[in-house]
Amino acid sequence: MADLKVLFIGGTGVISSACSRLAIQKGMNLYHLNRGKRQSLRPVQGVNTLIGDIRKPAQVKELINDHHFDVVVDWLVFEPQHIRTDIELFTDKTDQFIFISTASAYQTPPRSLPVTEDTPLENPFWKYSQKKSECENILKMAGKENGFPYTIVRPSHTYDKTMPPFEGGYTVLNRIKNEQKVVIHGDGSSIWTLTHHKDFAKGFVGLLGDDKAIGEAFHITSDHWQSWLQIYKIFANVLNVDLNPVFITSNIIAKYDKEMGDSLIGDKAHSMIFDNSKIKNLVPEFSANIELKEGAKEIVTWYENNPDQQNVDVDLNTKFDKMISEYSSKILEMEI
Repeated sequence: MADLKVLFIGGTGVISSACSRLAIQKGMNLYHLNRGKRQSLRPVQGVNTLIGDIRKPAQVKELINDHHFDVVVDWLVFEPQHIRTDIELFTDKTDQFIFISTASAYQTPPRSLPVTEDTPLENPFWKYSQKKSECENILKMAGKENGFPYTIVRPSHTYDKTMPPFEGGYTVLNRIKNEQKVVIHGDGSSIWTLTHHKDFAKGFVGLLGDDKAIGEAFHITSDHWQSWLQIYKIFANVLNVDLNPVFITSNIIAKYDKEMGDSLIGDKAHSMIFDNSKIKNLVPEFSANIELKEGAKEIVTWYENNPDQQNVDVDLNTKFDKMISEYSSKILEMEI
C-alpha cells in the first residue's frame, strides 16, 4: 500500500481532503488533478499537483500521457458523460478506478433498514441520485464488456469542521446561536446517519489498491445515528442556548426553496441506517469513532476561530423567516 501511485481528481473537498491526508500518511504517492485556481479551506501538504481541468479531456490526456496509476479516484463525477470520459481517459492507465457515487441512490424511502449494498438503487425523487445510479450502470457495463477495473463507493452524509450538517449550513447554525426559530423538516423524528470525514477516510483508503474491491460497491458510514431533532439539540447544547424549533413538512419547505426541497424529499426526510459489514470485512481497521457531540464542538470552535467564514445567506434567512411566519399563520387559522 505504501508504494501505491494514486491520482485524485479533486482532492481538497470535505471527504477527499481527509482521504488525501491519510493516503499520504500511509506513504502513498498521491497526485491531485485540479485547476489550481481556488484556495481551499482544506489544504493538503505533501501532494503532487497536476494542473488541469477534467472537463477538458484532451488537456488531461496530455497531462497523464507519461503516467500509469495504481488507483484513480474521481471525486467530481455528477453526470453520465463525466463517467464516460473517465473510462476513455483511464482505460489502460490505472489498475483500479474508484467512482464516488452516493448512498442517496438507494431505494427511497427504504423498504427495510438497515440498508445494505444489495438494497436496490431506486430513488424516484432526486435527479442527482438518479444520475449517480446511471453512472454506476455505465461503469458496470464497462467492467463487464471491457474489464474496466472499477470500484464504487457510496458516501452518505459526511461532514467536517467547516460543514454544519443542516440544510442552510452556517446560516442555520447562526440562527441556533442567536436563539432564533429554526425550521426542522417533518416532526424531527426521522433517523439520520452523519459520518465524520476522518472516519470515512479510514474505510476508503483501505480500499485503495485492493484487488478484492474490483467490481464491488461499498458504502462507508458511521454506526451512530440520531433523529434530526436530536442533531439540532446537540448543536444547541454545544452553543449553550435553547433550541427553538418549528416543524414544517418537506413538501411545504420545497415550495419556498426547490433545491432544499429536492435534498429533503430525495434524501434527508427519510430515515437511513446502514449496515457496514461489507467495508468492515474488507478493511478491518475501519471504525467510526467520532460521534456527533465531538464533531459539533469541532464545527462550533472552527467558526468561532474563523469569523471571516461566518457568512449568513441573507436570502435564505429571509426565506426561513417567511416560511415560519406564513406557516405559523396557517396553523393558527386552522386552530381558530
